[in-house]
Amino acid sequence: MKATIDIPDDLYRRVKAKTALKGRAVRDVTIELFRNWLHETDTATPNRTERPDSWVDQLLEHAVPADRPGPTARDILEEERNRLERSAR
Repeated sequence: MKATIDIPDDLYRRVKAKTALKGRAVRDVTIELFRNWLHETDTATPNRTERPDSWVDQLLEHAVPADRPGPTARDILEEERNRLERSAR
């Protein structure tokens, strides 16, 4: 199934950059995060209360730690474009 979701630009750039550095696809990481979130929800105690956006916090915490800034997706794409242009010459 295909789904369209709105993700803050800065978050997506950070996720895209990290997945590129790890050689993974954003789709694969997203599926992994959804599965992990469902597993945690299934195994949680019934009286557990979570903030509605706690999975977003988890995504930020585990997918792209703030203490490890990396290149933006734009930086990665520009570097790749430059590399391809150099190799085409």
